[in-house]
Parts: sequence; structure tokens; C-alpha cells
Amino acid sequence: MGCSFSGLNALYDAVNGGGDVWINENRFKIVRQLGEGGFAYVFLVKEVISDPSNPGLSKKFKDSSHISDDGTYAMKKVLIQNSEQLALVKEEIRVSSLFTHPNLLPLLDHAIIAVKAGPDQSWKHEAYLLFPVHLDGTLLDNATGMKAKKEFFSTSDVLQIFRQLCAGLKHMHSFDPPYAHNDVKPGNVLLTHRREQSPLAVLMDFGSTRPARKQIRSRQEALQLQEWAAEHVSAPFRAPELWDCPSQCDIDERTDIWSLGCTLYAIMYGVSPFEYALGESGGSLQLAIVNAQIKWPAGPKPPYPEALHQFVTWMLQPQGTVRPRIDDIIIHVDKLISKFSR
Repeated sequence: MGCSFSGLNALYDAVNGGGDVWINENRFKIVRQLGEGGFAYVFLVKEVISDPSNPGLSKKFKDSSHISDDGTYAMKKVLIQNSEQLALVKEEIRVSSLFTHPNLLPLLDHAIIAVKAGPDQSWKHEAYLLFPVHLDGTLLDNATGMKAKKEFFSTSDVLQIFRQLCAGLKHMHSFDPPYAHNDVKPGNVLLTHRREQSPLAVLMDFGSTRPARKQIRSRQEALQLQEWAAEHVSAPFRAPELWDCPSQCDIDERTDIWSLGCTLYAIMYGVSPFEYALGESGGSLQLAIVNAQIKWPAGPKPPYPEALHQFVTWMLQPQGTVRPRIDDIIIHVDKLISKFSR
């Protein structure tokens, strides 16, 4: 799917009031809002097919698994305030279109329109991005609800959810040059519960995704990377080298491995391994992270196997150059799945 940015590609009517949205030649009815954050809103939409001879979205995709059985999808609406934000949204669309993997959320369609805003009649933009919908929510939603009930994923489900995230990241890390997701965290993992098998896990939100490998050769370049990371990479899941970047170093996709280790901990215990520092008097999240000071909370009874704790610790090595790569992680998790399978 190419990236088209025609100003006439999307037309909408009373989005917040439950009207209709056109994305290119396809029409969708707003059902309800699913979430919001920053300048973005996510809606549940349902495709409207008024002409039975028009197959709608189904004619667009070679992969029929992307087609919703009941015509419902998730639509992300982004309010774009300036040219910098416009460039970021276009880059997110470009990058999202690169990936084709069952554990990475596919971008099904998109459009960017110009709209007049304010009494000065200045032009701004809105972007509409269409995705498959996962109504069981994010890993964060599920973990929060389970924590409130003092429930935990089984060891088998922990490993199977984690294995799927590894598969999606391997796809991204296998590009030449590799891409880093840069914001792996429970809030960016969609779950779909399935009968008699572990949940389907899909990694989403490629707004921070960039080519992974960077050569840092000056203090200025190091500070620029830290500033970028502070804006784009969630703090409790941010690798040490993105908090305190040396003036002479090579950054690579193993920043994602750190975030992946934090996410494995969160699948088990509902939070990042370092969020405890936010609640301590005089505590510092940055210090806890750069020193890899992990605390293990009370878990299920019987507790998770010690091998899972060791697995997390292996990924959370402060020195990025000795951290394992995604292929190493997959080999190890497959061994654990064999050992602890139901």
C-alpha cells in the first residue's frame, strides 16, 4: 500500500457526534470512542456498504485475515498542528506500511486532509489511520484489571504472549538496516483472548519506530539522542543508554531488548520492574534503571519459576553491548516453553 496524502482523500461529518467518515473511497460509521492521548483519538468504526456490488475494503487486501467479519475496525484520528507533526505522521504511515507480520498491527488504510482552523482561516491537517480492532484491550488494560483482582497469567500464558512479541520484533530487527520499535511496553501490546489457547498478542504504535543503529561521536549527538528518547520512549521501559548516552558509542536494536525484558516482567507482575522507584521517598527512576536495580514483588502461588526471573535479568543488562539479541531471546524462550508447557 502506497502513502497518498491527497487533501480530498478523507471527508468526515460530526466525528465526535457519531457521524460518518470517508477514508479514500470507503465509508465508515463512528460507533464509539475507544481512547485518546495527546492529539490523537481512537474510534470504533463500522464499514458502511450502501452498494452491494461494491466489495468495499475487502477488494484492497491480499491477506483476507485483515478483513473484519462484522465490518468493524479501529480508526485513529490525529489532529496535526504544524509541519513537524505532519512530517511525523507521514513517517509513521511510511514505517507502518513496511511491516507484514501477524504480531505487528497492520495499517489497513490512511488519509490526510487539510482543514481550515480558526478565524484566520489558516490550514491545518487531520490524519485518519485504519487498523484491525482488538476489543479485549491492551496488555496494560488486562494487567491492571488482573492486578486489582490479585490474578496472574499462568506461566504458559506469560511465555506464549512474550514469544509472540519476540516474533514481531524479530521481523522489525531483520530489516537491513534494522528498525527499532523504541516504545515496547504493555500499553502498546493488544491482546485478543482465545478459547483454550493463550491470548493473541499484537505489537502496535510505530510512531517512535526508527532505524535502530546510530553512531554517537560527540556530546552534542549524545544529548540530542537523550532529548529524542525523553519525548518518544516511555520512561519506565527506556534503556539505560537512552537515559545517559556516552559521547562515543554505537546504539543498536538492543534498546528494544531492554524494553522487552521490562515488558516480560510486566506480563508477570503488572508494572515495569523500576516503577517502584517512583513511589520511594528520594527514589529516582533513572538511577534504578541505569543500575538495573530490579525488585521482585509477591506473585502467584505457586510463584513463577526462578528461570523466568533469570531470563528478565539477562535482558536487563545495563551495558547494551553485552545485552542479548532477539535471536538469542527466541532460542531461550522456546526452551522455557518446552520446559514449562501445559
